[in-house]
Amino acid sequence: MLNIIWPFFLIVSFIYAIFSGRVAEVNNSIFESTKLAVELSISLLGTICLWNGIMQIASKTSIVKHLTKFLSPIMKKLFPDIKEGEKVHEEITMNIIANIMGLGNAATPLGLKAMKSMQNKNKEKDRLSNSMAIFIVLNTASIQIIPTTVIALRSSLGSNNPTAMMIPVWISTICAAVAAVLSVKILMKKF
Repeated sequence: MLNIIWPFFLIVSFIYAIFSGRVAEVNNSIFESTKLAVELSISLLGTICLWNGIMQIASKTSIVKHLTKFLSPIMKKLFPDIKEGEKVHEEITMNIIANIMGLGNAATPLGLKAMKSMQNKNKEKDRLSNSMAIFIVLNTASIQIIPTTVIALRSSLGSNNPTAMMIPVWISTICAAVAAVLSVKILMKKF
């Protein structure tokens, strides 16, 4: 659907620019936007590399075991069919930790690994298991204590206080996660 919507918007924009005599402004904004996109990508690259490195180091140390133990009571409630010592348990925990630290880019490969492991255990290959559904909504809600990507974006765009939005992020992501998990738990009982 987006393959239809975006080209439509672009074509309408160019036609409007031609008829309103603003073709030069459209060209300038295109080149200015590409320049800003490259600058933003470069500024975020450092943050992404730093936190991905930290997550790699954490996965090779006992920190993961301690964090897994800390999250264990919550994990038992959310994923009752996944045993604590299993590999998928650690993958889910690492994904949740990466999301909590605001590392969406580091969380994505971890989440894909966890989903693949859960799919291997899934008896009905054409349907999501309950654990898979909970995992998807948790990733979508993405509770964040340290929203590093947003802080890096705000900093790169010249914000005077890039961390000013942390409390609203905490409130919104926690509310989203609670609402999502409750919805899934209720729907699991009905279906």
